[in-house]
Amino acid sequence: MKVLVIGTGAREHALCRSLSQDPAVSELHCAPGNAGIARVAALHPVDQLDGAAVTALARELGADLVVVGPEAPLVAGVAEPLRAAGIPVFGPGKEAAQLEGSKAFAKDVMAAAGVPTARSYVCTTPEEAAAALDAFGAPYVVKDDGLAAGKGVVVTEDRAAALEHAAACERVVIEEYLDGPEVSLFAITDGTTVLPLVPAQDFKRALDGDRGPNTGGMGAYSPLPWAPEGLVAEVLESVLQPTVDELHHRGTPFSGLLYAGLALTSRGTRVIEFNARFGDPETQVVLARLRTPLAGVLLAAADGTLGELEPLRWSEEAAVTVVMASEGYPASPRTGDPIEGLDAAEADGASVLHAGTRSGPAGEVLTAGGRVLSVTAVGADLAEARAKAYAGVAEISFKGAQHRTDIAAAAAAGQQLP
Repeated sequence: MKVLVIGTGAREHALCRSLSQDPAVSELHCAPGNAGIARVAALHPVDQLDGAAVTALARELGADLVVVGPEAPLVAGVAEPLRAAGIPVFGPGKEAAQLEGSKAFAKDVMAAAGVPTARSYVCTTPEEAAAALDAFGAPYVVKDDGLAAGKGVVVTEDRAAALEHAAACERVVIEEYLDGPEVSLFAITDGTTVLPLVPAQDFKRALDGDRGPNTGGMGAYSPLPWAPEGLVAEVLESVLQPTVDELHHRGTPFSGLLYAGLALTSRGTRVIEFNARFGDPETQVVLARLRTPLAGVLLAAADGTLGELEPLRWSEEAAVTVVMASEGYPASPRTGDPIEGLDAAEADGASVLHAGTRSGPAGEVLTAGGRVLSVTAVGADLAEARAKAYAGVAEISFKGAQHRTDIAAAAAAGQQLP
């Protein structure tokens, strides 16, 4: 099987790493890719948002499967021309991808499907936003309706800051605050069958103790020893399957990866958000634990045969990933600095998955984005996986590098999260 992965980040590196280890994959390509992905896949320049260009590249390569990693190409409709050309593609079409592209659309789908979520208002004027904030009270939750690279959500006690964020967005969803720990649960679907993966938890805030600005994610871990028994089955029944069924009923079947961001509240499980693709950095830990070869699962989702697969196999080991970010991230990340210690980190037992990197003129690896690397490790338990990941982080250096020091700390210590 020849596989083409679309994207440039650590999520795509994790996908490419897993696909490169699959004996069914004879050729692996990535477009545009990054300096780390270049070690396991052939890279090709392409405009990720140009469906015609992506389709032409897939045809040129003779790709048997195209895996679209990021949300922006999916929302832009890159999957449509690929399907029209008869090329199997893992990822939803443009209309179904609105489940992530528009939070208002996602709320409408959840309401129709009876999926439990936060009460909310869609606001387009300052007056509507002010009324919605007052209706729910603090803490205020304000979400940009469109794509914002994981940074469009503000949760604050400051009403003025909430209003400021709302004013900066064309349309916002303002909703009630959901208490309790958060869980990320991915599911692979062909539009009918829904195959849940293992839960993970990520860390959105930039600084230790869940302080600082919201980011695209500063680390993640799996499994969740504190998660209630039967959580996956419950979410499959009450969230994932009803959502897929509702989209099928609307004539916009969702085929690809459905990501449910969940809050385990005092009143039960509630959906915080949906994404239409693998999450970053949770993908790094989820795929580190997957033992079933990946390519066949993604192809089954693309060609509608997911129901014929045997159950997925998972490692009992734990996985932890720690994101190393550039100086100034998330507001104004510094780029162009050389990265040292990558080989030493992997020699210590960690896998270094590249996010914002590029190759320099002499073959050196340079920073090229806000989130630069995801240092990932597995171990017998979370404590061991965490120790290995942070040992890898300690080997790597670049100017102004920053990372959280408390990823998976509470869970590894056996603490029940609040």
